Amino acid sequence: MRIELNGLECYGYHGVFAEEKRTGQPFIVDIVCQLPDAVDDDLATTVNYAELADVAANIVEGPARDLIETVAAEIATAARVAFPLLESIEVTVHKPQAPIPRTFADVSVTARR
Repeated sequence: MRIELNGLECYGYHGVFAEEKRTGQPFIVDIVCQLPDAVDDDLATTVNYAELADVAANIVEGPARDLIETVAAEIATAARVAFPLLESIEVTVHKPQAPIPRTFADVSVTARR
């Protein structure tokens, strides 16, 4: 079974520049989870979407990191710990306001576990 959480908006202070750590910026998180097929109608045997969102938001809104690569990896690892039934997880962190002196639509990094 595949569960997706897309477009989770969080505000964080990640980046290599002092200004990014001082003022912060929005980050968008997409998560794709693979887990065994549902065999019953019990929330305890699947991933609770609200808890998954909290796992990701707590990391994005937590301590500043230089790289969104680190943020994505930390979310993936924390989700695997929180939801041991996951077979795999893919976490994409988007940084739509990255300090790039060019016109661009998005910058993102994906971590897989």
